[in-house]
Amino acid sequence: MKIELKTIRSGYDRESCWVHARCGVIPPGKAGGAGGGDAVGLITMQKLSLSGTDVFHEICDMRSDDAGKTWSDPVAHSQTLGRRRIDEHDDEALSDFTPTWHHKQGVLLGTGHTVRYRDGHVQPHPRPREVGYSIYNPQRRSWSARQALQLPDEPMFFSAGAGSTQRVDLPNGEILLPIYYAKPHESAEITGPTNNAATVVRCGFDGEHLHYIEHGNSLSVPQSRGLGEPSIVHADGRYFLTLRNDDAGYMATSDDGLHFSPPQVWRFDDGTELGNYNTQQHWLKLAGKLYLVYTRKGANNDHVFRHRAPLFIAEVDTTNVRVIRGTEQIVVPERGARLGNFGIAQVRENEAWLVVSEWMQTTLPNPFDCRVCEQYGSDNSIYLAKLRA
Repeated sequence: MKIELKTIRSGYDRESCWVHARCGVIPPGKAGGAGGGDAVGLITMQKLSLSGTDVFHEICDMRSDDAGKTWSDPVAHSQTLGRRRIDEHDDEALSDFTPTWHHKQGVLLGTGHTVRYRDGHVQPHPRPREVGYSIYNPQRRSWSARQALQLPDEPMFFSAGAGSTQRVDLPNGEILLPIYYAKPHESAEITGPTNNAATVVRCGFDGEHLHYIEHGNSLSVPQSRGLGEPSIVHADGRYFLTLRNDDAGYMATSDDGLHFSPPQVWRFDDGTELGNYNTQQHWLKLAGKLYLVYTRKGANNDHVFRHRAPLFIAEVDTTNVRVIRGTEQIVVPERGARLGNFGIAQVRENEAWLVVSEWMQTTLPNPFDCRVCEQYGSDNSIYLAKLRA
């Protein structure tokens, strides 16, 4: 594997920083004349207020019309993908957004979920959450107004979202979209965090609207807050799901993409645990091989929040569903800041792009002191790694 890593933007004002940087790629000739014979890249991201926890703002993007060689300055999409006022005390943001090209409809479709705020802070539980989505217009360089996937009126979908997930688009245009949801409390008097569960929703998509068709079995574990941020991939005739848990990363398999095996902790091929925990992992395919991108303990990274840097990549043994330790290498090195929120775009069979930004918050006792990250060299850089077989 060849890894070409470059910094495409750096620097910040110590009041906010770019997070959730993820890339979508429009194939050559599909962007209305833009790009010529090159793919058009679009990096979506949003500002995070450094003085709070998960205080996100409108979705912005940077665009490349020359296959990722040069990038525009960030453009804010406040009218269509900005925070919405709910009432005097509450407002709502779209976050954890992932743009991915939909081949059947020929559009770039971004999915994520909503975050509800009360007086500027994340609203306490129980709080509603929706699967939010938007479609990009390459000629106008704009995003459609945020829409919500209409899920069945059931308690399990009261707080359900597709934040930071990878989807699978089926040949007929339907979409397998992983979501996670807060399992309802048995008692209405309980207002603390719930145990999350994950499932895969099969959706129809006509190029403008997503609609629910059905969902698969629910996956959860009793440890900590359950399972979240699921990502799905199809490889070697099966579907694979990777999931976040506070204590360990998990995986599951399926023959139909909806009904998955019981979750198992991710392990290396020697049987030892992967060491990933409390952050997402994502899939990448190159020249017929399946890879996992992840963070883990044990890399001289105890100073990084939840060991969320560096970013590693390794091949997956799809028969035994184990990470092959001997193939592990670093994609993006750590410089004190976390890199756990990242995205992957499949460009062609032998090329994929990984995009990530340095998240300038740190560990206790001073989690909002960005200077701690700076001591190791980080400066809210946004990285693009081109991976080729």
